Amino acid sequence: MKKNFLFLLFLGFTVLSFAQNGYYTREYRDSKLKRKASSWLSKEAWRCGFTDANPHRSVNVTEFYEQYQKNPEQWQALFRWLAATNLLALPAGKHPIPGTTLVASVEDSENGPLETRNSESHYHHIDFQYVVWGIERFGIIDHLTSTPKDKWRPDVIHYDYDAQRARFYDSTPNEFFIFFPSDWHIAKVNNDTDDQKIRVIVIKVDYVD
Repeated sequence: MKKNFLFLLFLGFTVLSFAQNGYYTREYRDSKLKRKASSWLSKEAWRCGFTDANPHRSVNVTEFYEQYQKNPEQWQALFRWLAATNLLALPAGKHPIPGTTLVASVEDSENGPLETRNSESHYHHIDFQYVVWGIERFGIIDHLTSTPKDKWRPDVIHYDYDAQRARFYDSTPNEFFIFFPSDWHIAKVNNDTDDQKIRVIVIKVDYVD
């Protein structure tokens, strides 16, 4: 009995040790990737000449870095197009980005009450959103208390969510937002000013697994 007990105790410590080592290995790997992504962002080669706006602090820099490496042609074309285009003079509507399958939607729109705005996420695409005139308020909803309220159609799904647990950010022309599939978000929410009119550039970039 004593030998069996000691063996089980040894086995338990061994399993725990392996589990802890695995945890610390993942932590080290994730930390190293974050540092690499932060360094990449600060060097700014990703801009391809676009200097009018910076990533908002809510942007997942690690995911931005990874997706950029997996799909450089689309990201580089996107930023080159932004740098070369007069976004205020461009007619509203859809504008293909040359040399790619990307389409920039130029939307002259208005914010509205939160209760009239759908939350959403995308499965195959990343939402790049850049407000070039006005102030658009975005919300990012909580995963734990949010539930899908419909089925994918075909690349968008909407959620029931707790507004008290959502985070809200105002988007201005000096920052852009990137919503990855894990960023369940709400767009065009009323800001705190008397002017709710906006012009926003929306580009859906392919998400690469």
